[in-house]
Amino acid sequence: MRSLNILVVDDSQLTTKKIAQMLTVMGHHLVASAKTGEEAIKQYAKHKPDFVTMDITMPDMDGIEATKRILKENPDALIMMVTSHGQEAMVLDAIEAGAKGYLLKPLQAEKLKANINEIYEKYGDNID
Repeated sequence: MRSLNILVVDDSQLTTKKIAQMLTVMGHHLVASAKTGEEAIKQYAKHKPDFVTMDITMPDMDGIEATKRILKENPDALIMMVTSHGQEAMVLDAIEAGAKGYLLKPLQAEKLKANINEIYEKYGDNID
């Protein structure tokens, strides 16, 4: 798989740094990060990343709503929810919103890599 430009959305700076480190080791590039849903929408529009990791619980707008808004303008966006919530309803809401996958915190590099690869292989043909 080619190196991807990735937007990391999480209100925890520590989590963002951990994800960014994992992505760098995998050969991907962190093009931007965001701490809120509104910021995620702006950063997506500015950078048009190949892939997004999206937290669910954030100030101002949750990740599910941010995902819906990004996909409304960018239907080919590849968004994977990364959250500490494991409730079935949130998983269903995230998938219904258009998320292509779901990963629970605490993250393990192997699972993150496997999920990104799986989503990219399944949906990435829309990426130039």
